[in-house]
Amino acid sequence: MLEPFVCNYQGVLLAGCDEVGRGPLAGDVVAAAVILDPENPILGLDDSKKLTEKKRELLFDEIKLKAKSWCVARASVAEIDTINILQASLLAMTRAVQGLHIQPEYVLVDGNKLPKWNYTAEAVVKGDSRVAAISAASILAKVVRDREMIELDKHYPGYGLADHKGYPTKVHMDALDKLGITAIHRTSYAPVRAKIEQMKLF
Repeated sequence: MLEPFVCNYQGVLLAGCDEVGRGPLAGDVVAAAVILDPENPILGLDDSKKLTEKKRELLFDEIKLKAKSWCVARASVAEIDTINILQASLLAMTRAVQGLHIQPEYVLVDGNKLPKWNYTAEAVVKGDSRVAAISAASILAKVVRDREMIELDKHYPGYGLADHKGYPTKVHMDALDKLGITAIHRTSYAPVRAKIEQMKLF
């Protein structure tokens, strides 16, 4: 259940925006933006991390069906390594909002930072558990990214990507020692960079 939140904007073209994948050592950072339809409500929205995988999958389909507009976008591993993860996250969110086929009048963004854009917007700390549109965006982004990591696991076997989704678990770190760095690993991240430095010693 969502926590209470009062928004300054009371119109119907309100977009929620969130990103997923700032912590992993591998893969793109994925963002989504959603404009919900007040006349077509979606029950059960919440922070994607609090929902079961099955519930996220069900809501994923319902959001795409019922939302006025939605868009999923990303910033690549190369962009993350070039401009840093914060800027890449903001870039992915900008692309998601710009990609909405109905452009919003107001945007609520999860977190405490806003992209540098021309939208009237507000940052909402813990917004994915307080704002339905942000929750919907977090669900779309997480389901898309999780599916991609499961698919990447087939191309890069042995790293356990389907299970940990690229996060720095012991299984993942051990695999980096045994199998090395791949093209989908973020070389700007300290644990990956440390593995690269270790390999240079041999």
